[in-house]
Amino acid sequence: MLPIPERVRTLAATANVAKLSVDGAPSPARGGVDERGRPILLVRPGETLHGLRGDAVVAVNLTAMRQLGTVTHPRGLIEVQGWAEAVPEAEARSAAVAVAAHTADETLFDALERFGRPDAPRLLRLDVGQVVYLTGQESGVLDADDYLGAAPDPLTETAERVLAHVNASHRAQLAAGVAQQLGEPAAEVWLWELDRFGATVRVDESLVRFPWPSPARSGVCLETSLRGLLCTC
Repeated sequence: MLPIPERVRTLAATANVAKLSVDGAPSPARGGVDERGRPILLVRPGETLHGLRGDAVVAVNLTAMRQLGTVTHPRGLIEVQGWAEAVPEAEARSAAVAVAAHTADETLFDALERFGRPDAPRLLRLDVGQVVYLTGQESGVLDADDYLGAAPDPLTETAERVLAHVNASHRAQLAAGVAQQLGEPAAEVWLWELDRFGATVRVDESLVRFPWPSPARSGVCLETSLRGLLCTC
């Protein structure tokens, strides 16, 4: 299994901003997550954070979801707590790209083209204080150093692509392979998570972990390891 800080960073990298609160009061939420795992917020004029106060305590809720057929399930809930700060102008474009990956909002163009003007939308990011997480049966708190010092699983992009392909086209082979591993028939089977250390499969309402004999070091190794779980008979 991925170490907890890396697992939380992996979930955050694919999560959406679901909720924002400022000093405990709800505020409109739109944004994404940058390459360091810090939430990036797009704030419009008139909203609470537009007139930024450095002492405002901000909490950003991130949700990582998994689409299984026609049903969407939560994989992880993450609350990043900290203080909002302005994105430097030199980093504004990359921050806008992080937001655009999750929110198609034309206000982003205005935020870039009129950067720094008092009546322009603003790009803010969180100075992380701590991170509260709930994923599967695991929950806890990470301090800023542990969270920011970790990185997402380097095989995440390949893993998400392969997982989607298996769930769309090879569920029968997955179900047969899982049944062989468990020694009993498996009814509804979906690939839930995939990383360099193994695969997590949703069997009915339960999550079952199948670790690889050794960690996958590349996308090709990951696909080879997964084929060992699929039944080709």
